[in-house]
Amino acid sequence: MRCSGCILRKVGLATIHFSMKFEDLPSYQQILADLTKKRRKIHLLFGNGFSMAYDRNIFSYNALSTFIEKVDDDLLKKLFHTLDTKNFEVIMQQLDTFAEIAKIFSTDSTLVLRINQASEKLKRSLIDAVKELHPEHVFTIPEAACTNCYAFLDRYLSNEGLIFSTNYDLLPYWVLMRNKSPHANDGFGKDLENATGEYIPEDELQYSEELRWGKRKQDQTIYYLHGTLPFFDNGIDIVKEVYSTENFLLQNISNRMEKKEYPIFVTAGNGKQKLTHIMHNKYLSHYFDKFSSIEGSLVTFGFNFSEQDSHIIDGINKAAHFGKREGDKLQSIYIGVFSQQGLEYIESIRGKFKCKVNLYNSQTKNIW
Repeated sequence: MRCSGCILRKVGLATIHFSMKFEDLPSYQQILADLTKKRRKIHLLFGNGFSMAYDRNIFSYNALSTFIEKVDDDLLKKLFHTLDTKNFEVIMQQLDTFAEIAKIFSTDSTLVLRINQASEKLKRSLIDAVKELHPEHVFTIPEAACTNCYAFLDRYLSNEGLIFSTNYDLLPYWVLMRNKSPHANDGFGKDLENATGEYIPEDELQYSEELRWGKRKQDQTIYYLHGTLPFFDNGIDIVKEVYSTENFLLQNISNRMEKKEYPIFVTAGNGKQKLTHIMHNKYLSHYFDKFSSIEGSLVTFGFNFSEQDSHIIDGINKAAHFGKREGDKLQSIYIGVFSQQGLEYIESIRGKFKCKVNLYNSQTKNIW
C-alpha cells in the first residue's frame, strides 16, 4: 500500500520510494534545540555550500570553470568542452581513468605522460582560479554578514565542538579572526628556536618568523580537511602565510604562487585518490584522523556527499564504529539539504552511513 503524497524516483534499475517531502523537514533551529537537550558534543562539517551562500558568483564550479575557460589555454578549453561538465572533480577523475586505459591499450609511451600533465595543469588552474576570484581582504565581508556567520560558527566552538571544512577559501578564517574568536585554533604558532632546556630571559627568546603547524595541534578546533589557501608545505614544515605590514594576506599568497609555491589543496578526482593524498601529508592525515574519532553528533551544512566524497563517509563510519562504547563514538549525523532533489539523493545513499542519519532543511539557516 502506497502512502498518499509519496514520491517515486528511478535510480538505476531500482525504484526508490520516498515518503518524505522537503517542506516537511525540520528547521536548523529545531534540530539544534533537540541536540542541545541531549547534552552531547556537537561538531560541524561544512562544504562549498557554506561559501556559495556568501557569493555563488565566486565560489561555484560554474564561476571557477568560466574563469579557466577564459585563460588562453587550448588544452583546458578542450577538456571542459569535450567532457561537457563544469565539475573539476569529474574531469580529473576522467583523466585518471583515461591514463589507466592508456597504460593498457596504447603503444604511445608519451600518452600517459601527456594525460598526467593535463591533470596537473587543471589542478594548478583550479588553485589559480580560487585565488583570483577570491575577495581581496577580510573587510570585503560586510560587518553584519561577518557577525552573523561568527555566531553560527561560535555556537560549536564555544561548546567544545570542532569545525571541519573541505573548502579552500579564507572566509571562515577571516570571520573567526575579525571577531577575535577565543576558541578558534588551527594548530599553527611560532616555534621557539633557541631552546636549550635552561632558563632564557624573556627578552632573549627567539621565535620563528613564520607560523608553523604542530605546536598547538593538541588544542586544535578548526580543521581544513582538504587544505586551504594560506597553508604551504615547505618540505620540512607546514607553514601558514600571514598578513604583513606591506600586503594583505591574499597578496602574500599570490607572491608565493608566483614563485611556484602552491598551497596545500586536495584536488584528486575520487574519494579513494583524495584519501591517498591526505594520508601522504602529515598535516592532512592528522586532520582526517581527528575527524574519524569525533564523538557525539555531527551537523553538516552545504556538503552534498557526492560520489567524490566517499572518504568523508568512511571517516564518519570510522567515528561511528559499533565496537566503541556508546559515549565514545559518533552517534548521529544531521545532514542539511537544500532541495527535494538533495533530500532524495541523501535518502538514496542513507545505507552507506553506519550511524543514525537525520535530515534538516538548510534553507532555514541564513549563515551570512
